[in-house]
Amino acid sequence: MNAPNPTPAVLPPRVQSLLAAATLCALTALAVWFVAAGGLGGGLVHHDAPPPATMRFTVNVNAAGAAELAQLPGLGPATAQRIIDHRRVHGPFTSLDGLLDVPGIGPATLARMRPHLRPIHRREEAP
Repeated sequence: MNAPNPTPAVLPPRVQSLLAAATLCALTALAVWFVAAGGLGGGLVHHDAPPPATMRFTVNVNAAGAAELAQLPGLGPATAQRIIDHRRVHGPFTSLDGLLDVPGIGPATLARMRPHLRPIHRREEAP
């Protein structure tokens, strides 16, 4: 009986050692990157608590429509419509404090709205 021939290696021994060295270098680079990126404890954002938004919604009370005004804190569609009605009857607001003349807007509501209101600039009259 003939002895079975040993199966030849898929890669020659020299290529196997080069492949092992390249794999070791790649794994080392991956580990260094992982640690530099914060590892398991850093760099991830919790999906239930995203970072706060940096943009702020602002409105020009003399040009905004009811849909925009209704998005202000403390206002709803009815109060937004009262602002528009007041603007139509009395003309544009000359200051943000003029919103206190609108029924349903008091000092507390105006204080909540104020960070979202654009300043009112008075037009200079020509001489």
